[in-house]
Amino acid sequence: MNEIELLREWDADAPPLSDTARARARFRLQQAMGATAAPVGVSGVGRRPLLRIAVAGVAAAAVTATVVVTQDTGTEPRTRTVSATTVLRGAAAEALRTEKPVAPRDDQFIYTKEVIEETPVSGGPAKTYVDESWNSVDGSKKSYVSELGHKQWVPPFRKGQSTWPPSRWSELKQLPTDPAKLTATLRDMGGRPDYGRPTKADEWPMVQYFLSGLLRNAVLPKGLRSAAFEALASVPGVRVLPGRTEVDGRAAIAIRYVGPSGTPWQGSGRMLLFDAKSYQYLGTRESRKAGGTTYEQWSHLTAQAVVDRVFQRP
Repeated sequence: MNEIELLREWDADAPPLSDTARARARFRLQQAMGATAAPVGVSGVGRRPLLRIAVAGVAAAAVTATVVVTQDTGTEPRTRTVSATTVLRGAAAEALRTEKPVAPRDDQFIYTKEVIEETPVSGGPAKTYVDESWNSVDGSKKSYVSELGHKQWVPPFRKGQSTWPPSRWSELKQLPTDPAKLTATLRDMGGRPDYGRPTKADEWPMVQYFLSGLLRNAVLPKGLRSAAFEALASVPGVRVLPGRTEVDGRAAIAIRYVGPSGTPWQGSGRMLLFDAKSYQYLGTRESRKAGGTTYEQWSHLTAQAVVDRVFQRP
């Protein structure tokens, strides 16, 4: 989606970045990621930030926690221990099972309908936003986006502009659906990926940031969403939050990306929510602060489709 314009000036037709240029771009990206990964609630209205990502160290394994995954009628809920790896791989399998392959034309738009339910932490009435957006498939046309009820036109890409991760369908189709190759491709930022090189410790935040940005696309080529979930399952520092989470009447498992103490990633508040039985991705839960008030948000997509024009609904 157009909101993930991390490297807007990156030219997809240019030669691969040199080591110096890539290091400079990586530094600028880390600055941007640090701002995005601010403590809970420090995000305002505007283009939604990417899923906030952090790591606990390259050698850390996915942390396990006890979560409620089933409940028998007339009995106490049964629990078992699951890891973030188990949940994300389950989400990958579910995404592959339920996806409906599409092939949008360059002149079409990706329609999304997102519902955000927001409740003041200190008490008070809840408010629901229904955000509908139309994003140009190839970026050549004006897009129309909504964020917490704030609507705006987004201009088309200028010559030489692009995003990373890609948002154009033609570029998304070129991304590998092998999780390890996808990680390397995103890590190497449009250059020739070195599939045999291990990812360094200081590259993992960037990799996670890119994978999460990729997952913000409502519609992806066949197998790519599953690959992204699989790739996230291999990233160190992914944590399952203990306890039962209710989402739309269903038991859910919450996963959070938390950084080491003293870093911008510490206390990152966004949670990814998955159905406790099927591991289907359900949406996000996070906090937002505005005008001195802190709100708890539950966000989820209710519709996505390919349409021929802005304001057309499926």
